[in-house]
Amino acid sequence: MKSACEAQVRMLPGVAVLELSGEVDGNAAGILNAAYETAMAKGYGAKGGGAERDPATVLLDFAAVDYINSTGIALIVSVLARARAERRKVVACGLSAHYREIFDITRLSDFIELFPDLDHAVSQLTH
Repeated sequence: MKSACEAQVRMLPGVAVLELSGEVDGNAAGILNAAYETAMAKGYGAKGGGAERDPATVLLDFAAVDYINSTGIALIVSVLARARAERRKVVACGLSAHYREIFDITRLSDFIELFPDLDHAVSQLTH
């Protein structure tokens, strides 16, 4: 049974965490774009506002993702392109071995640093 993509946004110092779940496919475009927009708005709208709260890194957490198809990979590339145009780094965590291999084959892992899980990513990014 298909599960629609969902995204939760969490802000850490300098990092916008997009916690994804379900299926990342063509139907996820609106969800992923809205989550990115929310993360950037939360960064600027946070107490103290302005550039000092602007997240320099976008962390895509795939731990609860069941499926990513080629359209989903294209969506991830579009997030990467947008973030890079805004001078943000994109990293990812929680990918299964299968999807880590897909990121390697497609060379996404050349542009998106991969961490095994959220704890490892957060410890590296916030210290």
